[in-house]
This record gives sequence, C-alpha cells and structure tokens, in this order.
Amino acid sequence: MGQQQLLLIVLGVIIVGIAVILGIVLFRQNSIDGKRDLLINEGITVANNAREYFHKPVPYGGGGYSFTGWQIPSQMLTSANGSYTATVNPDNVEIIGTGNELVSGTDLVEVKFVVTSDTIETIIVH
Repeated sequence: MGQQQLLLIVLGVIIVGIAVILGIVLFRQNSIDGKRDLLINEGITVANNAREYFHKPVPYGGGGYSFTGWQIPSQMLTSANGSYTATVNPDNVEIIGTGNELVSGTDLVEVKFVVTSDTIETIIVH
C-alpha cells in the first residue's frame, strides 16, 4: 500500500508541475499577443494619419496626393507600448512599430505597416 501511495504522490507532483509550466507558457504567449494587438491599434492610428496627409490638399498642410513630406507626429513616435519609425516614399509609407515586449531571446514584438493611398497592409514581423 505504501508504494502505491508514493507513486500517486509522485504522479500528482508531475501533473501539477506540467500544469504550472503550461500555465506560464500560455500566460507569456497571451502577454505577447496582447502587446502586439496594442501595437497594431496604435500603428493603424499612425497609418491613418499618413493617409489623411496624402489626401489633404497642399494649401491645407497636406501632401496633395503624395506622401512626400509626411512624418510621424512627435506625440506618436513613442508610447507605453513601443516606438514607431517610418520610411516615406512618394506613393507609400512603411511604418515599423517596435514593441517593448521580448518575443524570444532579443527579438522584440515588431509590426510593419505599408500605407498606400487606399490601403493599410499589416505585416507581423515578430
């Protein structure tokens, strides 16, 4: 009877250990996904700002159907969730959002937005 009880205790400890490890992994993944979602939401706001600039006439402070001259507004460069950089071309803008949550090793959460006159494409890098 003693060996059976010892075996059940060891089996219980193993099951609890696996459940704790699985819980930690799932929590970490959920944290990364949440940070990525926040970065995407903020990035879409920045991308919409670029599209607004594209469609606004030059006399009103826009680009007159060109992205040339657009830059990320200073209050949108960094946030509690990450930072943004942009590469501006006359017909599109590439915005890179870099979060402050590590995915693995030294890789941070990163999302790329390609903004054209009528679309915003979201690409998850990390």
